[in-house]
Amino acid sequence: MENKKYTLSDHLKFIIPSLIGIFLFMIPISVNGEVTITIAILSNWLQDVLANQLSIIMTIIISITAIASLLVKFAGKQVLDRYPFFQQLFDVSWFWLITRVAAMVFAIMVYFELGHEAIYSADTGAFILGDLLHVLFSVFLFAGLFLPLLLNYGLLELFGTLLSKVMRPLFKLPGRASIDSLASWLGDGTIGVLLTSKQYEEGYYTKREAAVIGTTFSIVSITFTLVVISEVGLMDMFLPFYTTVLLAGFVAALIMPRIPPLSRKADTFVDDTSTPKDESIPENQNVFSWGYKQAINRGGQETSVLKFFKQGAQNTLDMWMGVAPVVMAFGLIALILAEYTPIFQWLGVPFIPLLELMQLPNATEASQTILVGFADMFLPAIIGSSIESELTRFVIAALSVTQLVYMSEVGGLLLGSKVPVKFYELVLIFLERTLITLPIIVLVAHIIF
Repeated sequence: MENKKYTLSDHLKFIIPSLIGIFLFMIPISVNGEVTITIAILSNWLQDVLANQLSIIMTIIISITAIASLLVKFAGKQVLDRYPFFQQLFDVSWFWLITRVAAMVFAIMVYFELGHEAIYSADTGAFILGDLLHVLFSVFLFAGLFLPLLLNYGLLELFGTLLSKVMRPLFKLPGRASIDSLASWLGDGTIGVLLTSKQYEEGYYTKREAAVIGTTFSIVSITFTLVVISEVGLMDMFLPFYTTVLLAGFVAALIMPRIPPLSRKADTFVDDTSTPKDESIPENQNVFSWGYKQAINRGGQETSVLKFFKQGAQNTLDMWMGVAPVVMAFGLIALILAEYTPIFQWLGVPFIPLLELMQLPNATEASQTILVGFADMFLPAIIGSSIESELTRFVIAALSVTQLVYMSEVGGLLLGSKVPVKFYELVLIFLERTLITLPIIVLVAHIIF
């Protein structure tokens, strides 16, 4: 590898897919006065085309997921030995099986308007099935399909090497951790958690590093933040909103690894040894040339267009079948609790004086959204979308994205993965992140509005 000569084709295998990926996911485009990204434009187009069919499509997807999971649970996962992807998708614990079955029952009740009105009203079930899941369907389709452009052709290897000198002093993490956060940022928090868990199992991260990356760097993707900001009706504010999220998230990432519970995790690997990995760059290379070399080697491993589309389709199915039932089940229960019971009002009461001190308009309404994000990241935006003040809606949306540890996805995945974190630690981390990021977001919001 030291003196390997690369052909033009080797270079292009890295450069072209990576540039297409950057264009699709990262280059802002202005459409009718609104700034957005190409993936979001494609997503909106598809929602318009399939507007009348998407509710039944999502009901069918959720039902297939539940029925297949039931069959695998009772027939044994060996029935899918020949199809490891589907085996991993449908072989779930009892907890997630019950969640998927509940989601199927809820989706059918909402679609056909069965049972109590609380289940299918415009503010609860009809909103999730007829609005939120429409957005998820189309965003996941395009994001999942084109994600391999960012993950598989060397872009992350290049960034991982370039950022190795930054990650250690700032975040106490190895350079390759930047790959996980980039994968989350560009793809989905779930991808970050899966990457982290895999690398921890393979001995690249210590217990402390894996816990820090899983809870601090499995950040909410650009595509998810687009959904959140459009939900609170501030799509034209996407750039200042996203800049605020990055700033608050950066400060949290500096502080969180240095305080308990994360700072107390053992610095030993999965096999309980503690020898650090070699991150050095060969003497005859600089950071860029070495990173570029790693990127070309990674790009060269991708030889098949069929494999690209197969992986894209698997990403999409994984997101549809993994996330949609969870959003349907947890989302509906939490929305019913939020709309028909005072539980989130009670939980929010301690935050009212704090929000009033920060001069946040509609502080009482806003307080109800602060802790509901632990159940699901969308809920604060859903509950807060009717608040009059744009400043307050901006703060709610940004806070929900920076809190990060929500049980319907990242939290649930972390508990189900090999990453060494416990439920009570996730609660603590969620509260710490809330208290760290809230003042920063409110300050920026006061400057913008």
